[in-house]
Amino acid sequence: MAPASLSDLIAALPSNDGWGPPVSNETMLDGVPFAPYSKADKLGRMADWTEGKDRDRQGRQQYGRNYRDQQAYGANQQTNPFAIQAAEEEASFSVVDNTRTSARTRGFGRGGGTVFRGRGQRGGQTQRGGRGGTFQKVGGRGQQYDNRGGRGGRGGRRFGWRDDKPQRNRDASVQVKPDWNVLEEIDFARLSKLNLDTGAGEDIDDYGFLYYYDRSYDKQPGAKTSERKLNVLERAAYNVTTSSDPVIQELAEKDEATIFATDNILSMLMCATKSVYSWDLVISRRGNKVFIDKRDSSNLDMVTVNENATDAPLEISEGNKDSINSPGALMLEATHINNVFPLQVVQESKTSKLDMSHEHPFYNEDVETDPPASKAYRYRRFDLSLDRDDEPLHLIVRTELDAVVKNNINGEDQYMTIKALNEFDNKAQGSGGALDWRTKLASQRGAVLATEMKNNSCKLARWAVQSILAKADTMKLGFVSRTNPKNNNDHVVLGVLTNKPRDFANQMALNLNNGWGIVRTIVDMCLKMDEGKYVLVKDPNKPMLRLYSVPENTFEEEVEMSQVAEEDADE
Repeated sequence: MAPASLSDLIAALPSNDGWGPPVSNETMLDGVPFAPYSKADKLGRMADWTEGKDRDRQGRQQYGRNYRDQQAYGANQQTNPFAIQAAEEEASFSVVDNTRTSARTRGFGRGGGTVFRGRGQRGGQTQRGGRGGTFQKVGGRGQQYDNRGGRGGRGGRRFGWRDDKPQRNRDASVQVKPDWNVLEEIDFARLSKLNLDTGAGEDIDDYGFLYYYDRSYDKQPGAKTSERKLNVLERAAYNVTTSSDPVIQELAEKDEATIFATDNILSMLMCATKSVYSWDLVISRRGNKVFIDKRDSSNLDMVTVNENATDAPLEISEGNKDSINSPGALMLEATHINNVFPLQVVQESKTSKLDMSHEHPFYNEDVETDPPASKAYRYRRFDLSLDRDDEPLHLIVRTELDAVVKNNINGEDQYMTIKALNEFDNKAQGSGGALDWRTKLASQRGAVLATEMKNNSCKLARWAVQSILAKADTMKLGFVSRTNPKNNNDHVVLGVLTNKPRDFANQMALNLNNGWGIVRTIVDMCLKMDEGKYVLVKDPNKPMLRLYSVPENTFEEEVEMSQVAEEDADE
């Protein structure tokens, strides 16, 4: 049989069919729709175990410059019918990794540490910083690090930083009664934005007397020849609250001002944003007058120690086994030192002293057995008025001066305040990284003072404010240390530094206008309210002030009980 020709083969084909599979109009294959294919689709590997993780982290896959904005093929697993569904028996499947973990693990949180590497600067064994980068340990349990710069160069983010330091639950300075009503809550962030430009103030009157300062204490601090034992002298000292001051009562009757306070009280209010411990003030409105007082046995009379330290002293209940280094014991010690130190550094002489215009306002020689301490009281007035005020708003504050000294150039009398910093144990918990004063005060005086400014910023700011309010020419700052770190009864004076109050405030970046703004804000709140008694309390655990409205007889029972106790003790 002859082979068929091509034309015969074509003629033998069915007339309705062509080459290839049969043509069909169906769009479904066993119930599954066909998926369109585009040249822009990126076909992945047969088994890509990293696709899900990358999708969760980035949100969508990006491939190539030409198709970066197009979605990857099969990326939407919820609507993709070809996505592999895990079988039920795979739920118990897990991967076991027996590889040893590297010592340099990147982690954060409790017990975690991290090493940041940056370009350029080469660090030590556990530190490699980039340009502008630092490697700093942040306190708390575990290890946390703050990287500024790192691989990102200057100003890098603090990756994964978290403060793991346990929150301390301190007690409030005063017990809030159920019948106290909260009127205002002010956080420190709002207070720090206040500003009021107030003048230098004017003198109204002065009382008391001052002894002259002993210049022999101005020897080189830290030198062996400058060490002197701190002696305890019995002198009559007073800390009378505002409304109990007879001079302020007289000035209020003469309508000399609207607001009345003492420098101890006013400095606490002006430095409120630097405080950590709880404190309280009693504010009384009588007519159009506002009196800012403190309670009897208030902690405003106490001198704190390392209040602002990163790792402040612990209470006995918090695990501190050294009772003499607890916050309460340190406050008693520091208060005692600041009571006796100003008495020791003056030359007591009945003939060589400076008398003020009036006699001591609180001393009564018929009652007191001890002689009065060197103290002058200046009553000064400040103008807190604003341009929009219809009437002027003035404040009178009672300020204190501790001694006087002759100027070496012109022989004029210069007034001064005298305060003392105290060292308890630079190796104990709560020391705040303080240097050893005996070895470092002479050679690294600036470092010692800078550390104290960091650990005691609230206390030092208050001292600077009190000196400025009193218009003191100088502020003497003594350095007093324990004779033995384990004994808090015996002390030695290591030296005295002299500072200009305003220069000292500038060195601490203390904004006096912000302090006056806080005072004006609190006073405005009270002037808008009815006559009565109010209590301003610093929250013990939050940077916040609360203003309460309290009954008129609040704290009066405590005063009566204290008077009865004193009478019983005298009998």
